[in-house]
Formats: sequence, C-alpha cells, structure tokens
Amino acid sequence: MAHYELRCRECHKTWGNQPRSICDDCFSPLEVTYDYEALRGEFTRERVASRTPNMWRYAELLPLPADFQPSLPAGFTPLFQASRLAQLFGAKKLFLKNDAVCLPTLSFKDRVVAVALAQARNFGFDTVACSSTGNLANSVAAQAARNGFKAWIFIPADLEPAKILGTQVFGAKLVRIAGSYDQVNRLCSQIADERNWGFVNVNLRPYYAEGSKTVGFEIAEQLGWCLPDNVVVPMAGGSLITKIKKAFDELVTLGLVESRPVKIFGAQATGCSPISTAVKAGNAEIEPQRPATLARSLAIGNPADGHYAIKTIRNSGGWAEDISDPEVVESIQLLAERLVLSVTEDP
Repeated sequence: MAHYELRCRECHKTWGNQPRSICDDCFSPLEVTYDYEALRGEFTRERVASRTPNMWRYAELLPLPADFQPSLPAGFTPLFQASRLAQLFGAKKLFLKNDAVCLPTLSFKDRVVAVALAQARNFGFDTVACSSTGNLANSVAAQAARNGFKAWIFIPADLEPAKILGTQVFGAKLVRIAGSYDQVNRLCSQIADERNWGFVNVNLRPYYAEGSKTVGFEIAEQLGWCLPDNVVVPMAGGSLITKIKKAFDELVTLGLVESRPVKIFGAQATGCSPISTAVKAGNAEIEPQRPATLARSLAIGNPADGHYAIKTIRNSGGWAEDISDPEVVESIQLLAERLVLSVTEDP
C-alpha cells in the first residue's frame, strides 16, 4: 500500500488515491496525508543530502507511485541572500527564492505539474489539461510532450500572446475562453466530469498542490536545516502558502529541523486581492473579486484555497498585504536595481 492517501480537510474521511478533489460527504476539499510513523527514521538529512539536487530528493513526502521514475530535474532552485535589499528594508538578513530558473519552463509551476503528471500516468489518463493564465499552460504543455500525453490548455481569450508561446511550441491544443480565469476554471471542472482527462488543477489538484511543498523543503535545507523567522509568499489560489507551512510542519514531525515559530506573510495585487482583503478585514471567508490587475498570474478572484490561506497566515501571527499596479512596476525596477549587485549564493 502507498504511504499516502486523500483525506477531507474538514470531516477527515479518507478516500484512498483517486482523481478527485472534493469530499462527497461534506463537499470540502481533499488533501494528501502521509503515514509519518512509517517514514520516521527512513527520511533523514543524510539520505536527502546523498541524492541528486532536484525536487525528487524529497520523494517520500510526495504522492508518487511506487514505480515512479522522474524524467526532468525540476526544483532545487537557488536561495539568494540579498544584502542591499535587506539594508533598504531594515532587515538583518533577506533571502530570495528564485524559481524563475526551475526546469523545464522556468517557473514555479514546473514543480506542481511534475507531481500531477506522475499521478495522471498512475490513473491511466492519456490526456492532461488545465486552466491557466500562462505559466501553468507552458509547464503542462512541455511536460505532457516529454511524457507522451496529449494536452489541452484552456485560457482567458485576452491573455497576452507572449505568455502562451511555449504552450503552442510544445503542440498542446489551445482553447481561448471569453471570460476571466475563474470562469475558465469552472468550465474545466465541468469538462473534467464529462471526459476521462487529468486536469492538473481540478481532479488532480490534491496531488498537484503537494508539489508546492518542495519550496518549503528546499528553503529549510538551504538554510542549513533551519526554519526561517518569516516567509513572504505570493498568493493566487492560496495553495502555495499553505503547502510551505505544511512542509515546515512535516520536517519538524520527522525530526529534520527544530520546531520554531515562523510568521507567514501573503502578498497580492490590489486589483485582485481577495485573500489579503479578508485578512485585513478580520474575515475568515473570501469575498470573490473581479480581477483588474497587470499581475495576471496572481489574478484569481475566487481562490480555491483562500480560506486555508487565511488560517495559515493568522495562526502563524503573520499578515497579508496587497499593492497597486504602479507599485508592482516600481517593485520590478527596484528588484532589478538592487538585486544584481547584492546576491550571494551561500546563505
């Protein structure tokens, strides 16, 4: 038997391993849980360090089939110390996790797609699909081509052509939908009910989301197996911020790092900030928003994991904030000016 299975986040009913994301009993989301007792003593710092530097070095804490063999070295991206930015912000130490060099398509999405496609093969799908605002589309198309899947990509019709050039290069079927990302995603949910396809962010979502944990694993390992004081995480659907926290908790549970408080902060663009708005208003639930921001990759007006992102932030003692589009542009320039001469690779 696998050492992981799906469990409802609210009623805790278990569902084994199958392509589903919602509990039929209480209609709450499912997530992957692990047999940590079985892993204790098997998953160690020494064992991890002996492996190739990519995300698969944490295989025991990922929902992978027993016979899985990775085809691409995704993950283990650099953690840079940014001293000049730290001085500007009045911080003693500041590190930046640069997932813009993740393989194969240079985005964070390569991590989550790699795990989702491992299960797509396990469940017997020959076609994979997704709703996307760009980066996910490229990653699904590239990894589908690599692994012999047919791929269908659904995007908002007004998405910038440059964002999905990679999708077309890899031969995926591209479908433009007249609507926002949230509307495209709802359509994909309906298609997933009708066709035997693996939608990475619909019926494969619980497995897909687990790939996000590797960001947290890497941060801890790259800091010398130590948890940071604070983590700032961009938020779209809200999954990444919850999975980084889950990664830290798992490392503590298995004894790879010492337990310590980590404050978790979420960042959004003001033109689509349902999670940060809820945190600042003291609300536990999301009020959906209509996206209106140039930060399209974060523009999800009704985030699937918004409720859990709010809980993660609040329970850690952290906070959430959003910035306007002009501030986004200013920040891009600030990062370019301050980062080039301030990074060192050794934390």
